[in-house]
Amino acid sequence: MNNPHKIQAVFFDMDGVLYDSMPTHSEAWVRAMTQFGYDFTTNDCYLNEGRTGDDTINQQAQLQFGRDATREEMDKIYAFKSEIFEHSSGALPMPFANNLLQKIKQQGRQIVLVTGSGQASLLENLNRDFPDIFNKNNTVTAFDVTYGKPNPEPYLLALKKAGCKANEAIVVENAPLGIEAAKAANLFVIAVNTGTLSDKILYDYGANIVFSGIKELHERWDKLDFL
Repeated sequence: MNNPHKIQAVFFDMDGVLYDSMPTHSEAWVRAMTQFGYDFTTNDCYLNEGRTGDDTINQQAQLQFGRDATREEMDKIYAFKSEIFEHSSGALPMPFANNLLQKIKQQGRQIVLVTGSGQASLLENLNRDFPDIFNKNNTVTAFDVTYGKPNPEPYLLALKKAGCKANEAIVVENAPLGIEAAKAANLFVIAVNTGTLSDKILYDYGANIVFSGIKELHERWDKLDFL
């Protein structure tokens, strides 16, 4: 039975949206890139958030050294970054993220995760922190795409998995490149500003509306007139 509302599906980014994980990711990326001779800052991490690991490393190789990164280089850097992240204190779910997901599920709307992450523990962690929400059929990860964000491919695949049109879905993102990817797929984007960037940057990349975080979005969800 179709949901009586226009919006049939909600696509969620993961890091910085469902998890307060970006500070840990940033530290891991900076340490790994520096270890292998790259100049990479916390701000670079936030601006590149949403890219696949390979694309992040390859782009920096092109920018800094005028060449593509080798397969061996990408594998070593990402493995080192992943090891740092996995052995960190971890990242807690964003406050009210599960409340919002459960509310959307109860409304009969589909939920699809769209992340550039390739972390091995991804689904295990999602099932622990957000019970009965995510499975392989409603997740798009780095392993599912050829081109990561800002290419629209991840969100086009999410539309295919949800079986709906672009005007029947909305996106919840926090990353500029994720917003860019969603807009390229002709999707309406709610941005949650959970990082170090200004609201203006998120609007400049195409966000339709910006909230201060998941808590505010949860509180205002039922009052959003475009749902």
